[in-house]
Amino acid sequence: MKRILLALGLMLSAILGAAAPAGAQDDVANFYKGKIVRLVVGIGVGSGYDINARLLARYLPKYIPGNPSVIVQNQPGAGSLSMTNQLYAAGPFDGTAIGASFNGLPTTPLLQPVGARFEATKLNWVGSTNRETQAMYVWAASPIMSLTDLTSKEMIVGAQAPGSTQYDYPKLAEKLFGWKFKVITGYEATPKIHLAMERGEVYGTWANWSTLKAISEQWIKDKKIRILAQWSLRKHPELPDVPLILDQAKTEEQKQALNLALARLEFGRPFFLPPNVPAERVNAIRRAFDAAMKDPELQAEAEKLKIEIDPLTGEQVAALITEIYKTPPETVARVRDAMAPK
Repeated sequence: MKRILLALGLMLSAILGAAAPAGAQDDVANFYKGKIVRLVVGIGVGSGYDINARLLARYLPKYIPGNPSVIVQNQPGAGSLSMTNQLYAAGPFDGTAIGASFNGLPTTPLLQPVGARFEATKLNWVGSTNRETQAMYVWAASPIMSLTDLTSKEMIVGAQAPGSTQYDYPKLAEKLFGWKFKVITGYEATPKIHLAMERGEVYGTWANWSTLKAISEQWIKDKKIRILAQWSLRKHPELPDVPLILDQAKTEEQKQALNLALARLEFGRPFFLPPNVPAERVNAIRRAFDAAMKDPELQAEAEKLKIEIDPLTGEQVAALITEIYKTPPETVARVRDAMAPK
């Protein structure tokens, strides 16, 4: 697991894709000129992933050679599996379709292989807009006051589907710590889960801290929710007093399992191209993504939207995923068993 935890640090010194020769750049520009690039989001409208993707789509066109139009399409289903399986199998493979998935999607073939018809290491990773911290929270009126309560009281959790942290993390905690959860799946996006919380259908859920701030900042200010823990490899500076889930691990096996499960948060908002896209177009989209992340107007808009920008390059995401797939089989089996739909 040390390889996983160190992967990002190692990749800081990695060499990014070299600039394409002038002729290749002209070919890329000629291809994209007048084209429409679809950014296909595997999560419902209004989710944090959707807001994030739409922000990127507004700035990406000016950095892609040929300046194509970029439109966002939502294709939710099966924890982003429906969208990813389709792009992987049917493309298009010409660089005109970019996938935006749950952060758990790259590890789905490893941890929840049923239904996954793609190889994560064969996708062309474009980049990730930020690392993430997951907040585990409940409606303030719920009977769950702290993590200690979960040993005797059941937390009813709203979730989208297996493969999302809203499903995977309570199932893992149930297995590792003996905590009590009832996970209700089928919600299209986090805002739908929030409505269920207000109606009393569920007690709470998991969401990226940046998402929670973006879509429910007033809840936080009005203390309508109670944050029980933060799921991350390190504490978020805005949540200094919220327990870190790694601190709950008492054995080496628990720590290894959590490290694997939390690794996905290091590429919190991943984007990818299908396999077999021409290399010069992959490189062009990656470099356009990198440039968009540095755009002052994007960063200013992200701040207004409460979206955190802490990007990884496509090469860094790909390297981290490669390291994850080197995890010892016994650790993978332990986490896979915990997260398996039952």
